[in-house]
Amino acid sequence: MQEQSKRKALGRGLEELFNIEDVSYSNLEEKIMETARIDEVKELPIKDLRPNPYQPRKVFDEDALEELAESIKEHGVFQPIIVKKSIKGYDIVAGERRYRASIRAGRETIPAIIRNFTDEEMMEIAILENLQRENLNVIEEANAYKNLMYKLNLTQEQVAKRVNKSRSHITNLLGLLTLPDIVKKSISENKLTMGHARVLSKLDDENKIIELTKKIEDENLSVRELEDLTRNSDIPRRHKIESKQKSREYLDLEKELSEYLGTRVKLINKKLVINFANDQDLNRILETINYNK
Repeated sequence: MQEQSKRKALGRGLEELFNIEDVSYSNLEEKIMETARIDEVKELPIKDLRPNPYQPRKVFDEDALEELAESIKEHGVFQPIIVKKSIKGYDIVAGERRYRASIRAGRETIPAIIRNFTDEEMMEIAILENLQRENLNVIEEANAYKNLMYKLNLTQEQVAKRVNKSRSHITNLLGLLTLPDIVKKSISENKLTMGHARVLSKLDDENKIIELTKKIEDENLSVRELEDLTRNSDIPRRHKIESKQKSREYLDLEKELSEYLGTRVKLINKKLVINFANDQDLNRILETINYNK
């Protein structure tokens, strides 16, 4: 497949960047800056911007934002944010902290580079930025992995490789999402440690889990004490369900089809899923497979 047939967003296909191992958000921004011309950096009205709807981070460090705002007051915004044109204004693809700090600094405009990302790319960039640059709490991190799996049709193994984490780390965090909301809130507020959360996530009695959570907070139970409590009780436990992994043949076929069609291809539940960016990209794919209407 010729290179010009691939979508261009960063001077090279976004898929190429995301399919290599050890990709980092800093490299991603670097590629955008390298390929952007000086006249592509625009001063956009802050009132026309909105945060990336796929941003997994919901809570920002107030002290860090205030410090950045003071710096912006004195020196301005050093690095442009990345945005995508939307129906009304622009969606922030990357750089929400700079955007929030600029509002605090009283700025009316902010330097930005406009790129035509798809919704899928926006989600992946936002998650990548936060996983590698910010300290998400474990519930936010788990939700980020869940979004990658379900919206991009990835297995736990593929997510682990994409974010450079172990498979067990992904599995353990996803297990936390089965906990009751009140327990997840305690975890997000650092009232429970990851060790406590892992023990609780293996239990299958919601009322007992909530009762134990209160006991941990009231009596300051250690993880070892919690393990002893649950080990010596009749609390039902979840049955471990092994996630079904794709065969090597399917993974190889996905890779070959993706390279041949110049787009992401997935084999899921006996379905062949071919992604396309727009009508023009769809027509290109149809021509590649010699489809005649």
